[in-house]
Amino acid sequence: MRRKPGIGGLQNAAAARNQFRLVGENVAKVKTDMMKGQLATFRSQLEEFAHKHKHDIRKNPAFRSQFHEMCAKVGVDPLASNKGFWAELLGIGDFYYELGVQIVDICLATRAHNGGLINLQELCHLLRQRRRSDRGAVSEDDCLRAISKLKVLGSGFEVISVGKKKLVRSVPTELNKDHNEILELAQAQGFVTVEEVERRLSWTPGRTIDALETLLKEGLAMIDDGHRDGKRRYWFPCVSPISSLVAADS
Repeated sequence: MRRKPGIGGLQNAAAARNQFRLVGENVAKVKTDMMKGQLATFRSQLEEFAHKHKHDIRKNPAFRSQFHEMCAKVGVDPLASNKGFWAELLGIGDFYYELGVQIVDICLATRAHNGGLINLQELCHLLRQRRRSDRGAVSEDDCLRAISKLKVLGSGFEVISVGKKKLVRSVPTELNKDHNEILELAQAQGFVTVEEVERRLSWTPGRTIDALETLLKEGLAMIDDGHRDGKRRYWFPCVSPISSLVAADS
């Protein structure tokens, strides 16, 4: 018959567990200190890199995007403040602030036409037109970073995905799954009909009309009744090949 451990055995086991715990804590501390040291070294190298390539970071969108990725890996946010080392060195805090102001202006100018939902590619195109050649190129990544800073305004600015497209929303409109499916369906030709939605999505007439009328009410759709077949078309400027560029350029 196996004997149970006595008090001495229990004490020895407890002491061994404490020793293992202390060893584990020491190992964890050493690893943490090593990681902190590596990050500090990397940040120092990142600063040297920024000093050396600040012109490319300011002027080259692809280079700027890669720089942001490097910063993210070591927990550095060059856009966190307009003050401090990164802003003084690169000036990119001011760059994105200016970009954000221009994005808001474009969204307001096109809102009557697209209901506050604009294709990201169109927004970038309009932004480049507004800044002209001497202001430096602007990429979609730059637009996304500037928009992420606009969230503090609390006025509905965000980027949503509809199918393969990214749309910038500048009004606090809530789009549900039905609305997104209609927008995705409209990407092919810029519009949908009630019959097409019912056929392609296998919806009932009531569900289709309800979703389309909501999109119409929110200003995201426009009605076109001028066709020989008598079918009403619901046009969506935010995904239409006939873009909101016309409205913004006028």
